[in-house]
Amino acid sequence: MPVDRPIINSNVPHSARIWNYWLGGKDCYEIDRQVGDQIVAANPAILDIALAQRAFLVRAVEYLVGTAGIRQFLDVGTGLPTADNTHEVAQRLAPETRIVYVDHDPIVLAHAEALLTSTPEGATDYIDADLRHPEAILEQAAKTLDFTQPVALILLGITAHVTDGSAYEMVGRLVDALPSGSYLVLCDDTEVINPEQMRTMIEQWNESSDNPRINRSPEELARFFMGLELLEPGLVSVSRWFPEGSGAEAPAEVDDFGGVARKP
Repeated sequence: MPVDRPIINSNVPHSARIWNYWLGGKDCYEIDRQVGDQIVAANPAILDIALAQRAFLVRAVEYLVGTAGIRQFLDVGTGLPTADNTHEVAQRLAPETRIVYVDHDPIVLAHAEALLTSTPEGATDYIDADLRHPEAILEQAAKTLDFTQPVALILLGITAHVTDGSAYEMVGRLVDALPSGSYLVLCDDTEVINPEQMRTMIEQWNESSDNPRINRSPEELARFFMGLELLEPGLVSVSRWFPEGSGAEAPAEVDDFGGVARKP
């Protein structure tokens, strides 16, 4: 972890802090609460999206550890620690699981110690890096993860911050480095359920933030999974991703689609 920590600008909103605010966290500034409230006013469904995405993470990790037998996770764009972080969910089921978190937000770096907790049998590490630099991520992650054994790559709500086609190349480079039997867990915002509200939300965010975002269609998100075996129920609203079926009534869809895929 770098010794010289970047200065946190409390006058500029950050997605990690706003997301933390929506999830009920306290690690945010007044500017984050203001922008967060503005976005909610324009698109109240964003609160449902935030909760549904966190629940999707929990279900996906539980499936990968409990059913697929995965014991290594690379969580890129992890954001601020809240309840049920990847390492907490995974190590509850398999204490020997190893997790590497990756983020480049200054406030996440400042709170890295909260992520660096692990069972004695496993390991949890943090990398100060950006999705735009996959080689740096892989080089540093190899200090904790064994890339000769399956790894689950988690990308939740992060690819939207790469607003051009290079996002596919970045994700592809990370997936290419994973051995057979690894998994990709990915989701991001769409404009399927409430297109006008979702477009307004993005416009407001991009006007107030120095870290722009883009909404992608489910078809565009599906490109991230090319060459992989997408698990049932496929690429769906994250609120409806239940591995091997749940038998319960399908919950309402949210404008955040994702899936889990296995690398052959």
